[in-house]
Amino acid sequence: MTASAAQQPITIATGLVSAASCSAADLLRAHGVTAESGLSETEVARRQARWGPNAVSSHRARLAPVLWHQLRSPLLGLLLAAAVASYLVGERSDAIIIGVIVTVSVGLGFVNEYRAEKAAEALHSQIRHQTQAIRDGRSATVDVTALVPGDVIGLRLGDVVPADLRLIAVTGLQCDESILTGESLPADKNTAAVPPGTPLAELSGCALMGTVVHAGGARGLVVATGAHTEFGKIAAGLSTHQLDTTFQVGLRRFSMLLVYVAGSLTTSIFMINVVLHKPIIDALLFSLAIAVGITPQLLPAVVSTSLAAGSRRMSRLKVLVKRLVCIEDLGDVDVLFTDKTGTLTQGRIAYMRAVPVKDDAADMVLRWGLLCTENVVGGNPLDQALWQSPAAASGQAAVADYARVAVLPFDHERRMVSTLVRDPAGELTLVTKGAPESVLDRCVDVPAATRHALAAEFAAGNRVVAVAIRPATGTRPPEPADERDLHLVGLLVFLDPPKQDAAKALRRLAELGIAVKVVTGDNPAVAVKVGRDLGLIEGGALTGADLDAMDDSHLAAAIAGTTVFARVSPEHKARIVRAQRASGGGVAFLGDGVNDALALHAADVGISVDSATDVAKDAADVILLDKDLDVLADGVVEGRRIFANTIKYVLMGTSSNFGNMFSAAGASLFLSFLPMLPSQILLNNLLYDTSQLAIPTDTVDPEQLRRPSHWDIGFIRRFMIFFGPLSSVFDFATFGVMLWVFHSGPEQFRSGWFVESLATQTLVIFAIRTRRIPFFRSHPSLPLTLAALGVVAVGAVLPATPLANTLGFQPLPGGFFAALAGMVLGYLVLIEIGKRVFYRAAAKTPSVRRPFGMYRWIGRRAAYFSTATR
Repeated sequence: MTASAAQQPITIATGLVSAASCSAADLLRAHGVTAESGLSETEVARRQARWGPNAVSSHRARLAPVLWHQLRSPLLGLLLAAAVASYLVGERSDAIIIGVIVTVSVGLGFVNEYRAEKAAEALHSQIRHQTQAIRDGRSATVDVTALVPGDVIGLRLGDVVPADLRLIAVTGLQCDESILTGESLPADKNTAAVPPGTPLAELSGCALMGTVVHAGGARGLVVATGAHTEFGKIAAGLSTHQLDTTFQVGLRRFSMLLVYVAGSLTTSIFMINVVLHKPIIDALLFSLAIAVGITPQLLPAVVSTSLAAGSRRMSRLKVLVKRLVCIEDLGDVDVLFTDKTGTLTQGRIAYMRAVPVKDDAADMVLRWGLLCTENVVGGNPLDQALWQSPAAASGQAAVADYARVAVLPFDHERRMVSTLVRDPAGELTLVTKGAPESVLDRCVDVPAATRHALAAEFAAGNRVVAVAIRPATGTRPPEPADERDLHLVGLLVFLDPPKQDAAKALRRLAELGIAVKVVTGDNPAVAVKVGRDLGLIEGGALTGADLDAMDDSHLAAAIAGTTVFARVSPEHKARIVRAQRASGGGVAFLGDGVNDALALHAADVGISVDSATDVAKDAADVILLDKDLDVLADGVVEGRRIFANTIKYVLMGTSSNFGNMFSAAGASLFLSFLPMLPSQILLNNLLYDTSQLAIPTDTVDPEQLRRPSHWDIGFIRRFMIFFGPLSSVFDFATFGVMLWVFHSGPEQFRSGWFVESLATQTLVIFAIRTRRIPFFRSHPSLPLTLAALGVVAVGAVLPATPLANTLGFQPLPGGFFAALAGMVLGYLVLIEIGKRVFYRAAAKTPSVRRPFGMYRWIGRRAAYFSTATR
């Protein structure tokens, strides 16, 4: 941009629809740029200050929503209201104590959840989406959120269009606009202006933010960014909260289960106490405190702490998750569909040789192969390997006098690229290069010897590209219909050997209960050879043609016995994933290309790599910084570990905690006083939950990591019904000891039950955290051990401290602690017996799995245009 242009006021067309009716040349002049020079960095900074970041959402951690998440519990509100009422009628000390305990409890949850949000913010900031823009006359890689109106950018196959663009130049460009228009077929694009008022779906001269380049390439002028784009307007009208994952749905269903139980107990306890003529305020506070004690008040904090710690560990393991809750979903995977290149193979493709149709024409095959290249820099790996090979270094001189007139870009339907080439004599030739099956089908003379040579290369596990030509008569850009009547020149052979450590990673995934299946666009013989070399082949192979002959039910049945799916289209990949999901279990798909996007969206967990195409990273839930199955196995183990620790807290809340609250309800029937004051119940719950915050640090038994983990509310309900009463047995034993052995009054009775209930419900974590019998065969983490023992010690000494009178406690006799030790020991023994009975029965009860919900595509793609500063 010239200095004079920079000083002139810029008239920018308002909106994509207005820009679509202007010519590209007029818009370039209005923005003060040329297609060759683009904007200067100084002008970019000025426009960024005016228009802001090119973002439609923010992933910045915010204090207010996190705090509201802690305060929105209706039970908490009722409890605080009752405490205020108690304060107003004169029971000020109890009301203040309740207020302090609730404040500390909310503070604990807030601090831990906010830390998790900050961890998520840092995690999201590591996932970058970039595009190529012309800045100061040079092509530069810039973050998509840094684009401004007036930027000139390039588009290629697989890109997510980063802003609303007025197209300047196109080469066979087609865009998938289904996310905005609902149209399933890709839209053809050109540079022509359209009449004013043309509908969004017919803006052929524009590329819309959030759509995907389906074929071809282009250069375009940014005319709108962020919320000013058509995509941004739609995204702004949606809830910024993404749809819940299966793990979150399970959490919510579990919480609602306890809320129903708490509601029933609260109502019953309140009515019983009123009927027994106990003070209404005391009865209300007591019943509400019981409800708060049952509800999993710190469950979000425990989950958030687990996820935040897990995300940091996974980041060190080179695994990034877009949403923290996807970590648990990764642990539920039992089938992984993966591509071959770079995952099972080294991904460092090397050109080996040319196999000519005629014995003396190897140099000709190489020459035509070099000329039939879509992008020399940043192109597909096969083209890059060809141009970087030693053979190409000597062959480049032979192609220097040739000129590429036009290109028909590669797409995944044709699986070919064609170029129109002019030789030194001025003759035009159409050169086609691509998948051998596709190219040979369009050739008129394929020798049998060449077909045998091709089969031999495939059997050896080599990748092969066929090259064919025919004379051309005009300079019109080639179209798919022109790829006919070709004459085969020969084959280009490439080597991509298996990874040395891939076999070990596959064995590790098998030990984790994950079946690995290869889904590739390559030849089936090549994929089978690689799989066999790695010890993967257990079943057969199916091709895309085989899939077309099957209905969905037959496909679902065939997947179990198939290890390789070859020569499949993007639609085939998505169909395979959907068929497996319908069969049950968690399905992951690992892919990095534009042709993988449909399958990534269809999978329960989409996995891509940091070097993947934009559309693949956009569709994925998990990003691997290293394309390595061993890294993925680390992520699966971490997901299962976090889920296992979360379930420990859940099972604690449905056994001892529920049992203690059930005991309180029973005690109300025969005691003339409240068995525990509301403030004491809340203090008990606060101390207990504080000890449980160490659960995320706990170790998990290896046998629990060897199988997928998922929510099963039926299992949790049965656990609660079975183990809850076991806790109550020792609560009622404590009642008997306090009333008939020590002849305790109300204060000492409450003190004794406070200490006993806190000790039993806290120490039982050592038995419940493992399925091993006896439990001491599994070793808990040091932080969990210290937290549990520390909380029990605090509870035991509280009645003897200066705070005892304020809290309504009274010192306990020495004999009580001897009885307490016996009851704790007896409780743990009973729990061990119960575990043997319960888990034996649970093994015979089938687990119920619910399918994952599909995320809303716009909500997911909005994260692509996200910033921490908006």
